[in-house]
Amino acid sequence: MADAGRVKVEASDRRVRAMLGGEYVVDSSNPLLVWEVPYYPTYYFPEADVRTDLLVDTGETKRSPSRGEATQYAVKSGDAEGAAYAFHEPKIPELAGHYAFVWKTLDHWFEEDQEVWVHARDPYTRIDTLPSSRHVRVEIDGVTVADSTSAVFLFETGLPTRYYLPKTDVRMDLATPTDLETACPYKGVARYWDVTVDGNTHENVLWGYDSPLPESQKVTGMVSFYNEKVDVFIDGERLEQPKTKFS
Repeated sequence: MADAGRVKVEASDRRVRAMLGGEYVVDSSNPLLVWEVPYYPTYYFPEADVRTDLLVDTGETKRSPSRGEATQYAVKSGDAEGAAYAFHEPKIPELAGHYAFVWKTLDHWFEEDQEVWVHARDPYTRIDTLPSSRHVRVEIDGVTVADSTSAVFLFETGLPTRYYLPKTDVRMDLATPTDLETACPYKGVARYWDVTVDGNTHENVLWGYDSPLPESQKVTGMVSFYNEKVDVFIDGERLEQPKTKFS
């Protein structure tokens, strides 16, 4: 493992494949995990594992202070087009001879034989979902909007504990579905609700997973509030609101 400044680089032995236009554009058992952003890694692949015959140099480059100048490529497969890049003279030696793909421009990603969404999964992120009989109560603007002793506590590395509650224990009469959806590679696709209390609407403060991924299936059909935006009481004690990117 290398740590070049603020960019961590680590070898992985997971087989990673990606498809575009019905073809595999990369198939590698020796990818690198590169933390281009702090929250999750990007896969970089050895040139030998990449369908370089499908790459077309766009003539454009993009500079990174930590990694150097990246050559930009279009990825052509049938009628589909994706995007890739490579640092041919990288500031981080491990990246030499490697290519990365812009995740959202490809059709499907697989780690071993399991499809993965949104971005590469961080090997240091863990999800634990634990049923709890502790008393969970949620207030918004001083009004109790949830009260339960049948919660599932979801512990995710780097985030506050989330308290998932049965809808029967939540004032869903105050909730209005919104069009917002977000995706998580560890939990799946979430849908959201606004919650209106005394005429004051709190946008997208409540969410849930109808069909979560295997490691999060215990929260199927349950809902959770942003601790950052509501008052949560556990066994009668009010929790301090955490400060996160969701605050």
